[in-house]
Amino acid sequence: MNSSVEQALIASLDQFAAANNIDSIAIEQRLVEVFGKDMNFLEKVAEFDEVFDEYSQFDELREVYFDLLMINFFTSDVNKLEEDYLESKEWENIEEETIERGTELLNLLLYINECHDEEIKPGLEDFLKEFLLVEEDEFQDEFHIYEDLISNQQLAESSVEDICSNADLLELSEEMEELFVPFMTFFLQPNASEATQKEILKFSNNKSFDIAVYTLITNFNKNR
Repeated sequence: MNSSVEQALIASLDQFAAANNIDSIAIEQRLVEVFGKDMNFLEKVAEFDEVFDEYSQFDELREVYFDLLMINFFTSDVNKLEEDYLESKEWENIEEETIERGTELLNLLLYINECHDEEIKPGLEDFLKEFLLVEEDEFQDEFHIYEDLISNQQLAESSVEDICSNADLLELSEEMEELFVPFMTFFLQPNASEATQKEILKFSNNKSFDIAVYTLITNFNKNR
């Protein structure tokens, strides 16, 4: 299992559990075990879903953790496979099977990987224009998905309180509705910050989810 993924997973689960006053040790152990198994990706997804079926108190994190499972595959599992595996028919079939899974968090985690590879600091404008290419004609699907971030870029230079209050006022798209606060807060404060976590718990209307996803992103960024 990729160490950055493991640390992000555990830190995120701990914050979610603390916000809901529940215990996360058992699900942490199960997920770390599943993530680390040497098996076909779809078999791993099946075991991953079994864990969330068993620990239903954590179910709202299922799809963002699916993104983490994908990142773990790209950064760890794929190294054990053939060099051109991601161009294979088998992987194409897996992509078709899982096309409805996960969230836009996957793009942000891939972007963070690229930032570390190129030794640059993550930034919202860079994410939108250079990574997602939202200004290019052939990437208008991305433009529409990320329009809420594009039209509210100034919030990434404001405060957690402003981000949370605007999230309540804006008519956010389905793709960004849950992710708007943790995404914007990450670009406001990309380093794991206890003070920022406390502000999320104070101002967010979706406290446990937002603190969990923000913690996931910042710990992945810190330990990448």
